[in-house]
Amino acid sequence: MKLFNRLMLLSLAACAMACNQQGNSKNDHKKTAGEQFSPLLKELQQQVQLHPDSAGVRLRLATVLDSIGDFKQALRQMDSLIAKDTANYGLLFTRAQIFEDAGDTTAAMQAYDHAIKIYPSPDAVLALANLLAEKKNPQALQLCGQVQQMRMGREYDAHCAFIAGVFYARSGKHDEALKAFDACIADNYTYMEAYIEKGLVYFDQKKYDEALKIFVFASKVNNLYADAYYYQARAFEMMGNKDSATLRYQQSLSLDKNLSAAHEGLKRIGAE
Repeated sequence: MKLFNRLMLLSLAACAMACNQQGNSKNDHKKTAGEQFSPLLKELQQQVQLHPDSAGVRLRLATVLDSIGDFKQALRQMDSLIAKDTANYGLLFTRAQIFEDAGDTTAAMQAYDHAIKIYPSPDAVLALANLLAEKKNPQALQLCGQVQQMRMGREYDAHCAFIAGVFYARSGKHDEALKAFDACIADNYTYMEAYIEKGLVYFDQKKYDEALKIFVFASKVNNLYADAYYYQARAFEMMGNKDSATLRYQQSLSLDKNLSAAHEGLKRIGAE
């Protein structure tokens, strides 16, 4: 699960990455984003041909290619830029993000580590820590400690607590995970991923009633958060409550039509 809205160098890149996180269906996302960015993509490709030495145009092209899922071409653009500016932290960080979007975790971790050696920004450190936490690597906690020592404020403290929670959850340390997610929420009441991860700690222990309470509360904190309803549906499904599960799956889809897991849930319970 993505841990936080990542810092991007350009407003265009931020738009592209937002589009990249909207749905769980990669094929639907690629089609939608491709249609949205098609005119801009053609324009940028033409500009690169006319101005091959323009770093700004090439970077914009890379972020658009990333947004439509053409990671291979996006990385080619980034490699071209980095070859001419090997110590540019921003380029190295963006390249790492593209690797992460492409699902190449190993390459992403290596790229983040490279960027950090140039400039240990809290964003790059936390991005690396998050990937390490998913792999149950205790180095994630060390990196979070480094960021906390920077005293960046409650927002970053919340990120650190969330990553710690992910590490403990993946490691099967349920009590520690719950404490960490609670600490995250204490620093940021609207940190929706923390509610979901906290609920999943109970869900993984088959404590579906407890998990459901967390997911329901999450939907009250943000009633437009599709995942909160999806996971309510999962809890109801596991408890054998087909009608409530159907309703919640439908609610999640009304908020995010590309939530393919909800469609699969409806099919699984014979409601679609």
